[in-house]
Parts: sequence; C-alpha cells; structure tokens
Amino acid sequence: QGFTKTDVTIPMDDGVGIAATYYAPAGGEPPGGWPAVLMLHGLGEDRADDTNAVGMSINSIAERYLVPQGYAALTFDARGHGASGGRVGVDGPREIADVRALFQWLDAQPGVNGRRIGGYSYGGGALWGAAVAGVPFAALEIATAWTDLYSALMPQDLAKSGVVLGFYQSIAQRVEPEVDQVLQLALRGADLGRIRAFTRARSSRSQLSRLSTPTFLMQGRRDFAFDLEQALAARRLLRGPKRLYISGFGHAPSAKPGGELDHVLPRARAWFDRFLKGMPNGIDTGPGVELAPDPWTGSTASFAGLPATRMLRLAYPGRRTIARAGKVVRTRPLPRARQETFGAPLVRVSLASGNGWNQVVAVLSALTPQRREIVVSAGGARTRLARRPRTIAIRLLNQVTAIPPRSRLRLTVAATSTAQSPGNLLYLTSIVP
Repeated sequence: QGFTKTDVTIPMDDGVGIAATYYAPAGGEPPGGWPAVLMLHGLGEDRADDTNAVGMSINSIAERYLVPQGYAALTFDARGHGASGGRVGVDGPREIADVRALFQWLDAQPGVNGRRIGGYSYGGGALWGAAVAGVPFAALEIATAWTDLYSALMPQDLAKSGVVLGFYQSIAQRVEPEVDQVLQLALRGADLGRIRAFTRARSSRSQLSRLSTPTFLMQGRRDFAFDLEQALAARRLLRGPKRLYISGFGHAPSAKPGGELDHVLPRARAWFDRFLKGMPNGIDTGPGVELAPDPWTGSTASFAGLPATRMLRLAYPGRRTIARAGKVVRTRPLPRARQETFGAPLVRVSLASGNGWNQVVAVLSALTPQRREIVVSAGGARTRLARRPRTIAIRLLNQVTAIPPRSRLRLTVAATSTAQSPGNLLYLTSIVP
C-alpha cells in the first residue's frame, strides 16, 4: 500500500538533534494501531547508505519490504553520523539513551501500537544494548553485529588492527575523545583493563540470558570483523524464540551477493509479521538455522540445530627461525572432496624467543587447483615468550568457508597477516620489539 515519508529532527535530552525519517502507511489504521519498526544503521554509515555490509540502506529496506506491508517505520542517523549532531561513542550509554528516546517518539505517533514496536539493525551493538537495558521491543532483527566487543576486536588480547582502523577511519572526524584514547591503547596493546571496561559498556552478551524478546539473527559466513561466534553466543543464551540465518553478506571478505537479499528480507519481514502482527505463519516453528550457499544459488540448507561437523586434524612439522618481518609457511593436502568449514579452527604452535617476541598471527588459506588462494580463517594472540619453547594456542575466527575439491591447506605463521598476503589486512601492525 502507499505511504507517507517525512524527514524530521528529533531533539535528545542533551540538546543534540537526531536526523530521522518517519514512514506511515496510507489509509486507515488497523484495530489496535499500526505495528512499527525502529531501524538502525551500522557504524560509520547513515540511514541512506547502501555501501554497508548488506548492500542495502535501512531507508530502502523500509520502503521496499516493510512500510508497503502495513508497518510504520522510523529510520535515523545515529549520533555523530550523517545529518545528526553530536559525537560518536561507539554504541555507548549515550547512544543507548538515544535509542530509548527514539523508541518513545515512535510510540507517541498517532496510529502506532506501542506494544508492537520491533527493532531492526545493522548497528546491532546499540540495539542489543537497548534491549537488555529494558527498551520494550516486541521483536528484534539484528544483522552482522557483535555481542561482545572485546572478543570481536581483540581476541586473545591482540587487536585486529586492520578492522579497528577501518572502523575508526569511518568515524574519525566526529568521535568522543575517549574513543581516540582507547584506539591508541588497543593498537599498542596497553592498559587492557581500560579497553575491557570500554568494550564491556558496549556489549550485551553477559545479559542476553535474561532476554526473552523473539530475535531473528543474521550473521555472515565470511566476516572478519564480527565472526559467526558473535551470533552463535546469542543463540545459545537467548530465552525467547530465535532463528539464525547464516548469510553471504557481511563485512570483508564477504561477497555480499545482491540476489540473496530478495531471499532473506522477506523472511525477516515474516518474523515481524509473526511477532508484531500476530500472524501464525510458521517462521518460528520450522528449522531454526538456515545456511546460505557460497556462491549464492538461490537455494539454502536448513537445520533443526547447528549442522553436524567432523574434526579435521593436520600436523605441520618442521622448525624455522623467523625474523620480525619473516614467516613460516607449511602446506598439506586436504581430502579430495569439497570441504566447508564450520567453527573456529585452533592452531597450536611451539615458539621460543630470546628477544621478547610478544605476538603471533596464524593464517589458514586454501590453495585451489586453479591457483587461487582463499583465506579460510585467521587469528592472533599476545605471547610472553622466553628461550624455552612454549606451546601457544591460537583460536582463529569462526567462519563458514567453502574449499574447492583437491585444494591444499596452507598455514602461515608470522607477526602480521600481511605476511601471508599484502591484501590480508586483518592484523596490520606488529608490537614485536
């Protein structure tokens, strides 16, 4: 059906104006009022940005998939983004207060049913934070987000410096001073206690076991910023109805297949139809996990729970001395059939150092018969090495990576991910003395 679209500026209690767009369906409202959705964009974006991890702006999603189907919607530029005022605190307490105020504004609009307001977000940190803080969403849909910011950006106490710097560059002109300070600490690996306190205030995982709001989770198969574990943790903890869609879109190195949106966004609307309109459409009673193929073919796989897996163990024997800019590379054959990873690989390596080497990065890559090299996963860890060898366990990112038949698996061990390839920008900086 038709709708009206109105740009507004909504004042917050500290005087900052939040630029927003309010959509209302045309015609008379249904009994009880319109269901509504509050929609959030991702970090460094705005409500009209279609260059994000999904490839479609929240305005476009509202206009194509929600409002014509009888939903009111409010999209907005987060504080410090787009046309809004203020500075970016990276989904901290101030941003959570903004979400609460915008929810209340939407609730107050004529014809809106305040008990049927859902939340949709690419900027899941703020939406998760608002939900666990008690903002009464009737349903949630969260895409390519984090639940624990420290484990996402500093796994094993080592900053994913390429990811951190990439996000920072998108907000650098308008950040709160605290963000600058924490960034410098993270890149130096200093004052981890302060970094943990900063990220704890922006994380929801420790409180998700108390949340019963129906939640549709969307997380990328291949996302080096926020890996699959961020959504799997939420799936384990949430008490209410939940569904997990593992997609081809996400942050780099995701392929972001455009055709997939025409498959998943109607499913996302069906989730709102079920829990905001009360339609018994079966979206909450079917298989709880859906996995998109790579490459996208239009046909997904569904599972009652997480798909069954088997453990593959490979040994890479040998010794080598690595200089600061050097690396160790070992390659082994894989089973000849097509493989697909699911879960976080674990690399154990024996290391010794006489000069205080204090970080190590491991990259797993697949060498295909066509001479392509596909990064399967990567990870890093802070170390405290001495001359006596010590075994270091490096947990890599949880990725769903398709490996073509007859490929070989390569392990690269170094101080940065760029040692594997100059284009691998996950761990850019070395804090090795």
